[in-house]
Amino acid sequence: MKTTRLLIAFALIAFATAATVAAQDIAAPADVAKPPADAACTASGLCTKVLAAGTGSVHPDAWDKVTVHYSGWTTDGKLFDSSVQRGQPATFPLNRVIPGWTEGVRLMVAGEKRRLWIPVELAYNNMPGRPAGMLVFDVELISIEDQPEPPPPPAAPADVAAPPADAQKTASGLASKVLKPGTGTEHPTASSTVTVHYSGWTTDGKLFDSSVVRGQPATFPLNRVIAGWTEGLQLMVVGEQRRFWIPEALAYKGAEGPPKGMLVFDVELIAIK
Repeated sequence: MKTTRLLIAFALIAFATAATVAAQDIAAPADVAKPPADAACTASGLCTKVLAAGTGSVHPDAWDKVTVHYSGWTTDGKLFDSSVQRGQPATFPLNRVIPGWTEGVRLMVAGEKRRLWIPVELAYNNMPGRPAGMLVFDVELISIEDQPEPPPPPAAPADVAAPPADAQKTASGLASKVLKPGTGTEHPTASSTVTVHYSGWTTDGKLFDSSVVRGQPATFPLNRVIAGWTEGLQLMVVGEQRRFWIPEALAYKGAEGPPKGMLVFDVELIAIK
C-alpha cells in the first residue's frame, strides 16, 4: 500500500519540487548515456561502478532500512531527483523501492559511493508520471538500520481465480467470504480510519502487495482507498478475517501502473478509529 492507496510499491521517493530544491546544479555524469566498459553488470541487467570505496563491511539485506544521499538522471542528462540538492538524506526500507535500487544498494557498504545504471524493467517500467527508460543514480550509502527478516509471502488462495459458490455477493459485484469471525460488534463507516493486515493477489495467483510480508499493519481512511475496499471493510468487525474478490470496476479500473483485472485480498480488521 502506498500511504492511503492500495498500490504496488513502485515509487522510490517523491520527486523534489521547485520550492524544496536548492539552487546549485549537479552535473550529469559523463557516462550518463550508457554504462562504461568497466562497469560491473549483473544477470538482471543492472550495471554499477564504485566511485568511492566504503568504510563498512556489512551489506544491507533487502528488508533493512538504509539512509542515503543520491541524485538521479535520465540518460539524456536531465536531473529528476536529488537528496543532495535538498540537503536532506533519504531513509527507506530497501524492499519498498524500485527493484534496481533494492538490488544495487545491497551491493554496497556504509560510506561507499556507487553509480547505478538501472534498466527500465528494474526502474519504473515506463509507468506514466515517472521518468522513463534507463535511469542513472549516484548513491552514497550513509548507514544501514538492521531490521528483522519478514515472514515468507503468503500462498495464493486456492480460490483466487474466481469467487466460490459460497461467497457472499453484493449488488455492486463485490464478493467476499468470512475466513475467521471477529470479536467486535461495530462496523466501520465509509469515513472511518481502519488498521488492517492484508495481502493482495491478481487472479493468476501473483502476490502484488502484502502488509504481512512487510511486518507492519496499514492504517488509512476508508474513503481514500479503492471502492471495493471502502464497501468491503464496512461488512467487517474487529478481529474478523475476510477474503474479497473485487471486480476491476471497484478496483483500479484498468489504470496504467496498478494491477489490472479482478483483485483478491485477504484482510484482517485490527482496529477502527
